[in-house]
Amino acid sequence: MATESSSKSRPEISTFKGQDRALRAGRLGTGGLLLSVLAATAPLMVVAGVMPTTFAVMGIVGQPLLYVVLGVVLVLFSVGYAEMSRHVHNAGAFYAYISRGLGGTAGASAALVALVAYNALQVGIYGIFGFEVSGLFATYTDLSVAWWIPALVAALVVGALGWLKIDVNARVLGVLLIVEVALVVIFDIAAVADPAAQGLSLHAFNPDTLSGAGVGTALCFCIAAFLGFEQAPVYAEETSRPHILVPRVMFLAVGGVAVFFALSSWALTVATGPSAVVAESQKQSAGLLFGLTESRLGGTFTDVLHVLFVTGMFAAMLSFHNVVARYAFAMGREGLLPAAFGRTNSASGAPGTGSLLQTVVSVVVVAVFAIADDKPTGDPTVPVLHLFTWFGNIGSLGVIVLMAAASASVIVFFVRRGAAGAQAWRLVTSALAGIALLVIAVYTVKDFDVLVGAGPDSSLSWVLPGIIGLAVLVGLAQGLLLRARRPEAHARIGLGNEAFQLEKAAEEAS
Repeated sequence: MATESSSKSRPEISTFKGQDRALRAGRLGTGGLLLSVLAATAPLMVVAGVMPTTFAVMGIVGQPLLYVVLGVVLVLFSVGYAEMSRHVHNAGAFYAYISRGLGGTAGASAALVALVAYNALQVGIYGIFGFEVSGLFATYTDLSVAWWIPALVAALVVGALGWLKIDVNARVLGVLLIVEVALVVIFDIAAVADPAAQGLSLHAFNPDTLSGAGVGTALCFCIAAFLGFEQAPVYAEETSRPHILVPRVMFLAVGGVAVFFALSSWALTVATGPSAVVAESQKQSAGLLFGLTESRLGGTFTDVLHVLFVTGMFAAMLSFHNVVARYAFAMGREGLLPAAFGRTNSASGAPGTGSLLQTVVSVVVVAVFAIADDKPTGDPTVPVLHLFTWFGNIGSLGVIVLMAAASASVIVFFVRRGAAGAQAWRLVTSALAGIALLVIAVYTVKDFDVLVGAGPDSSLSWVLPGIIGLAVLVGLAQGLLLRARRPEAHARIGLGNEAFQLEKAAEEAS
């Protein structure tokens, strides 16, 4: 440790010192890390909610093929992203990578985008969670419970869990995820064993099913199902061998999600028949999966599925909460947020202040939507179509932009290090992934009115994606201001604890 006098002469560096300035290493192994990131994908929510919505809104039968295509794009992205994870271990994953390649100012912008995007993804789920829990109370207890009551309770429970050790969180997420996946697999098997009149048709994998103007927008719907795999580097500081575990988990997550969702969406087409899946989705919406399971697996299985639908959403909320808390911690540690955010809970090693921030944001947003809801006893308009849809798509757009920027950063990072030749194939995959992600981002902005269910002339079509644009600009302004006024702090962006280690070594050598 540096002396007290040196601490006073270097006030900014001193913020890194002490156990409360670092996340606890060795808490997560391959299994815990994999379960933590996969929980964010909320498989049952995707199969029961996203898939029928995509079939219904876009009218594209080939949704299973879209998951395969996106799986390939994200594997290409992961090649360079995973290689970066071997060189950079920082809880601010996206913005740390971007700052290493594109500079501290770009990193500051990416940090704010990540904070906004992951907060939006997490908060948005509270809407559909509250609505579903309200529905369970009405169905099984005849109680009328306003959607925002279970939403607020969940926000407080998630906040409390966020203060615990990350390995405890991983166990909670793991149990919920494994049961959830098992039930979806049982449905998939039942659908294959008892197909509709068209039999085990592979028509959904026919490229001809992707013809039409709605393919780009359908990609925007489907890519949200993958969000979570990119979180693995956020936990790098809490693993014992990040250079091995993080890349391993990323590829397992992307590959597993692509196969799982491709097969599950295909099972939906088999259970209804490819020619009927769009019409049935438009008719039943999120009830499609539950109707299909009740006819094949009975009412008890469907009741359990309804409950797991809710617990799966809770797991996703907890997963995103942990990510937001760690981004806030990394930003506080590097001067992009007040220093208080750069401290951890002395008992658990969790980023407590960041966790508290996320809880406050969740409670405030849910409260605002609750006040705006003039039918608090169950009308889905506000909690589902607005809170979930608006915030979910804002968050998805932000993460897509971050992935595209990270792809560019990978290329610049290795070129500047003189490793372009050795890393040539990784640079090519990053370039291909970056182009594909930019195309998806453009379609997302272009068709935002479709994604959020607004009219083409609605101001929401530019106000909502404008939130991510505003975060980009405010982050850039913060980075430029930091470079002008506190160049030492600007130079530290993306370095994490490495900045302290470098300063400490320099002090000891002098």
